[in-house]
Amino acid sequence: MAFSDSNPRGSIWLLLCACLIVPIKVLELALASPMKRAPLEHLQTTRHGDVAFGLGDRTYLANIRHPKQTILLGGDGRATASRQGSLVPFTAVFTDREVVTADSLRAVIESYLSAGDDVFSEDFLEGIYIGKNGTSDGSSYTRTTTATTLDASALEYLNNLAPQHLILDAGFESIGCYPTDIVVTYLGDSDTTSRLTLPAGPYAALVSEDSITLGAVYRLHRDSHRDFLYGAYDSGDGHGTFAPVELFQPRSWEPLIPVPSRIHSWGDPRPLAGLRVAIKDLFDVKGLATSGGSRAWASIAGGAANETAPCVRRIVDDLGAVLVGKYKLAQFASGADPWGWQDAHYPFNPRGDGWLTCSASSSGGGCAVAAYAWLDFAIGSDTGSSMRRPAAVSGTYGNRPSQGLMTLSGVMPLGAATDTAGIFARSVRDWVRFAKSWYVPEMYQDASITGLSPLDAPDSYAFPKRVLYLTDYLPLRNPAAEEVLQGFIRNLTAVFGMTVEEFNLTAVVANTTDEVPKYAALNNATAVINTMTQYRQVGKPLISAWAERYEGRFPPIDPAQRQRWKAYDESVYTDELYNRSLRVKRAAVDWFESTILYSTPESCSESIMLWDIGTGGLPSYREESLNRDPNTTTFLAVTPSTAGINGASLCPIYGCVDMTIPIGQVPYLSNVTFVEEMIPVTVSVVARRGCDFMLWNMWQKLADEGVLKTIKTGRTAF
Repeated sequence: MAFSDSNPRGSIWLLLCACLIVPIKVLELALASPMKRAPLEHLQTTRHGDVAFGLGDRTYLANIRHPKQTILLGGDGRATASRQGSLVPFTAVFTDREVVTADSLRAVIESYLSAGDDVFSEDFLEGIYIGKNGTSDGSSYTRTTTATTLDASALEYLNNLAPQHLILDAGFESIGCYPTDIVVTYLGDSDTTSRLTLPAGPYAALVSEDSITLGAVYRLHRDSHRDFLYGAYDSGDGHGTFAPVELFQPRSWEPLIPVPSRIHSWGDPRPLAGLRVAIKDLFDVKGLATSGGSRAWASIAGGAANETAPCVRRIVDDLGAVLVGKYKLAQFASGADPWGWQDAHYPFNPRGDGWLTCSASSSGGGCAVAAYAWLDFAIGSDTGSSMRRPAAVSGTYGNRPSQGLMTLSGVMPLGAATDTAGIFARSVRDWVRFAKSWYVPEMYQDASITGLSPLDAPDSYAFPKRVLYLTDYLPLRNPAAEEVLQGFIRNLTAVFGMTVEEFNLTAVVANTTDEVPKYAALNNATAVINTMTQYRQVGKPLISAWAERYEGRFPPIDPAQRQRWKAYDESVYTDELYNRSLRVKRAAVDWFESTILYSTPESCSESIMLWDIGTGGLPSYREESLNRDPNTTTFLAVTPSTAGINGASLCPIYGCVDMTIPIGQVPYLSNVTFVEEMIPVTVSVVARRGCDFMLWNMWQKLADEGVLKTIKTGRTAF
């Protein structure tokens, strides 16, 4: 929005008053010591035209290409000629007072400094914009013609802050003579009925002879655990386009991840306003390339996505969260071990000795949430285990939702009928709030994709009556971890009045009638669904395009999919086989929901099942050779000898909800640091399809009772 000057006081004033006409009080103000701030250091101008700059020991990015606000200045502009073209850190504050005092201004600034915001600092007081009639929470506001003045104490406070520039909104009375060389800009009155869109908080202003351009500013955090592919931010073009951050820390090879000030969201009523989210690089985001973790795919896919996936669009547009970057994944969402990654360097897990696995597929998301307090959530997918195992090894909250709970349009598929989208979080309450805002009926997946009955997922407080302790997957291998689990079970049953029963699901499935699909048939059905979906939509297009471009060569991809795609036989994998596999899966779901986990008038899911998708309380390392002592370490995805199927496959087969819950930690002797470290202990909880919100309501209750905790970032989760 541009502003014009319709009165004589609308020009830029460089007010250097003669001492003879300055009141005694003002003379005293001139003697105050001004605030010291770190000078702005220009670091780099990006190819997008935005500017990276430093303030002290912090690095920032200013979006100058698509600014938040451009203020056109009246007058001849000579007062700012010496600063033309300079970048100035700026702070926007708002007031609803007719008389602005030092106390009111100080309260606003101190609220910014005490808010725990990792972007704002006193260095942004180099320029100050005081807006009129803002709401108390600092949101956008309606300008009026009510006169507002700065009293003597406010002038003294501003003098001590000693900004270069002071911009006062329309309706501010002239402050007359001022004893410092602050450039004071009054906005004209011609726009008195306009609504500004500038939130409170820090900005970077590009000052020219005839305008001041206020651009969004982002703090650039170093991705020291290398969980991200790259950072990203809203380009501000008004069309929902995002821009990648093509900056990194050269000394340590770390990507730089941009985060906006949390102060900007204070007046935003949307449920996730200002919360920061990392996205797995399977999800399309307009302006960003979707690689699926493959450089070969990225090179033939045609550049950046033209649209943002609906599930991501809801997070950003409807719920107000902030997308900060795309994180690393096992290529094409495979279950590759850490040592099977070739295109991308495997992310680092902050827990314990820093050398533990992050598991597969959504690995960068779980480990990023465990590593960085400046990141609130990560969104990933789960087909075989890709949310739940990363959550287990990083000690974060993570979920595989009921099949069909979230549309995956605009997301690179693995199984389509088995794919789901989940959330990593550290706080139970934040996790529940995100889930209840995101998983809404209008976002459900079409039943024609899942092959299942239409989904009904009520926000239920009809809690289970029984806990089924799956003896084919438990107890945990580490006795100390099993003690933690038993303590959790005691608390769980005490809070909800449930009973515990030992239950062997493998034996039950083996003893069913011939009409009920057995594990061998079910494993084969899901393998067909996953193999055919991804080959047809990803593998075949990549192989064909690569061969055409490179004289018949097969594309260079990680080993997890190489032989599977090379051996794919289209005469075997037919539409009839796919449809038959869907029918097998549907029969299994119907049996499971009528016999094992079923609804009653008193319970959404009459019982819940407990099992372990993690490491049994033993360390599993990113380095293959460190996992070879079966007594003290473990490989991932090991099926117990007592189980007929890997437990991670249960809900991909039966369509149920499976959540990973961190419940404690236990010590282990590290093969890397050679001292005692701590490893998270988690439990996996399964409920009937559609009972996701019942589980989230249970976790909320357990958090209220002090049973579940908000986990920490860094070496230890608790």
